[in-house]
Amino acid sequence: MSDLKDLIESVLEGEESKTVGLVRLALHQARSPKEVLNEGLIKAMQIVGEKFKEGELFVPDVLWAAQAMKAGIEVLRPYFGKADMEPLAKVVIGTVKGDIHEIGKNLVAMMMEANGFEVIDLGVDVAPEKFVKAAKVHNASLCMMSALLTTTMPGMKRTIEALRIEGLRDRVKTVVGGAPVTKEFALAIGADGYSPDASGAVSLAKSLVTHADKEGK
Repeated sequence: MSDLKDLIESVLEGEESKTVGLVRLALHQARSPKEVLNEGLIKAMQIVGEKFKEGELFVPDVLWAAQAMKAGIEVLRPYFGKADMEPLAKVVIGTVKGDIHEIGKNLVAMMMEANGFEVIDLGVDVAPEKFVKAAKVHNASLCMMSALLTTTMPGMKRTIEALRIEGLRDRVKTVVGGAPVTKEFALAIGADGYSPDASGAVSLAKSLVTHADKEGK
């Protein structure tokens, strides 16, 4: 049997072609797609997140690992429609109106996808109504917003208000982040959560989704 430790290592090293080959080998050797995803790709990105948080890895390292992970996910994507491959939740993500910075947003998006979320990336310069429309169309559970400029931060509040006006606030949880954003700002605008980094955003998202599921039962 293929050793998923090799797959994890290939993701950590950011080796896209090797990751793709090891995913295919694992499937060929009768590993379930769910096991390859959870015990291989996702576990690798969890390790990446921990190392990044501890200062052992830096943004380029995480981006390379995430690209390798995404290459592996593409091999698994045909299996995603099966019952055991359902995403944790759907999330719309974007950089708010007037802001075109995307490195942090891209990192969060890749980490979210690596941890089992279906990510709808709206890109940069995203107006409140675009967030709302995407949340509706995709039946999203999470709306994640990024800003790197203090002048664009009010766009987060406007988006949250737009979600409320459309009657989506109870269903769609909101998470904000970016260099100038603080926990205090998040509380002030009524966001459901704030994270200063990608790994924290993933943990927060999982917590919000789990809490929402419990409330719905």
